Amino acid sequence: MAKTKFTKENYLHWYESMLLMRRFEEKAGQLYGMQKIKGFCHLYIGQEAVVAGAMSVLRPEDAMITAYRDHAHAIAKGIPAKEVMAELYGKETGCSKGKGGSMHMFSKEHRFFGGHGIVGGQIPLGAGIAFAEKYRGSDLVCVCYMGDGAVRQGAFHEALNMAMTWKLPVIFICENNGYAMGTSVERTSNVAELWKLGLAYEMPSKPVDGMSVEEVHYAMEEAVERARKGNGPTYLEIKTYRYKGHSMSDPAKYRSKDEVEHYKALDPIESVLNTIIKKKYATNEELEAINNRVKDIVEEAVKFAEESSYPDPNELYKDVYMQEDYPYIQE
Repeated sequence: MAKTKFTKENYLHWYESMLLMRRFEEKAGQLYGMQKIKGFCHLYIGQEAVVAGAMSVLRPEDAMITAYRDHAHAIAKGIPAKEVMAELYGKETGCSKGKGGSMHMFSKEHRFFGGHGIVGGQIPLGAGIAFAEKYRGSDLVCVCYMGDGAVRQGAFHEALNMAMTWKLPVIFICENNGYAMGTSVERTSNVAELWKLGLAYEMPSKPVDGMSVEEVHYAMEEAVERARKGNGPTYLEIKTYRYKGHSMSDPAKYRSKDEVEHYKALDPIESVLNTIIKKKYATNEELEAINNRVKDIVEEAVKFAEESSYPDPNELYKDVYMQEDYPYIQE
């Protein structure tokens, strides 16, 4: 298939969406240090192109599921930043009613199926969501994200085998930031090029430069087209990098400053900004307006979270079991 020619609108949208992810995560890290946000908190800083490049291919009604580094995915999928921030605060106005926190963002409305704290637990769920779409006869797809540590789980291999056998419309994305929690891929796997794992199931698989939003878009375009046509799944190893530790409690002493600086020089947001400036897609004033708009969204999110109430204690007993008709089940 011919590669898409990107427009001014593509680059301006990518810039604003990735900048919102970055500024939101920076603020979340600051608030965590102030003990406004408690529990676990895994930031996405540096990996923004992996989600932004996918979202410029997907439809709003396509499904997405991911692991616990999920704030940016939730925002990109359409959940308002203020509801994501309120969830981080544990407030009742959060997208999971304050019951999920950082690792368990959900939205039925926006077809975002989590946020999962169990490493690799979301992978067979992603295959299951895709199975539901195939069963219904839709042409919708499910994008299932995981970290490089999750491909060590047996569930990964079981899900890939079933997805390929049944030709499910699922795109498995390994966000390989190199370190799982704190141990490098090279120290935990004999197969350092993780995309090759998909070849065992004869699944279309390839590596992708995750610091380039354009390359992510191209790879997703091909994978989504294959899935919509009923030709089955794809496995992408999108090579990216997180500038921060695994979580807020991780000082990340297992890597050198030179390594981090090397990847910061490849920053996906700066790359898009440079293209915008080079091609004169926006004036300095227009770029400043984008920056201010993003700043306002983040500030509004914090204000909303601060002013929201904590859930009533009785909420503890609600939402434990499904209490409404499942929309895919027909009489």
